[in-house]
Amino acid sequence: MEEKVSKLKVNEIFYSLQGEGANAGKPAVFVRLSGCNLKCPFCDTNFKNYKEYTEFELVDEVKRIAEECRFVVFTGGEPGFQLTPYIVSLMKQEGFFVAVETNGTQALPYNLDWITVSPKSTFIEDKKAEVILSRADEVKLVFNEEVNAGIMEYFYMAIEAEHYYLQPCDTGNEEHNRHTLQECIAMLKNNPEWKLSLQQQKIINVR
Repeated sequence: MEEKVSKLKVNEIFYSLQGEGANAGKPAVFVRLSGCNLKCPFCDTNFKNYKEYTEFELVDEVKRIAEECRFVVFTGGEPGFQLTPYIVSLMKQEGFFVAVETNGTQALPYNLDWITVSPKSTFIEDKKAEVILSRADEVKLVFNEEVNAGIMEYFYMAIEAEHYYLQPCDTGNEEHNRHTLQECIAMLKNNPEWKLSLQQQKIINVR
């Protein structure tokens, strides 16, 4: 399988533990791709700082960082703008299980192993940011003051998935975070088809 070599803009590549969702606790190499169509108030990524890699350079760098790990997660930003079937195939040829974390507004390669859709309720009425993916392995909705039962039901019906998670938004304020967690738990009790996802990487302070 040969395609024209292109370059991907990458904010960072690092080896850590997956801290969220169904794969929480698994060692994983994270590839944070630069650029996004949304401007979430809780986003902490500086998309102006990135390094360009060809597909082959990126695979080599992931292999170097991964050591024995063969689980790679493409995140962002929004990976859908850069991720192609070719780069996924190259990763899989090296034995990687390839996962992606996406906001669901962009088409994705057909040959991914795991798709996490994290729709943003902030932009639910913005047609430019409409979720177009109807199938995923898991849905992870970030919970804040704007999320209500109606929004949860909307994404539950719009995206078919095996797992549905509600994840409290981390604002950096401990008191506010405690309040958000309690509100999130109350919401889950009223919507038991959803499960709680915590950012374990922040709780145990692992990078």
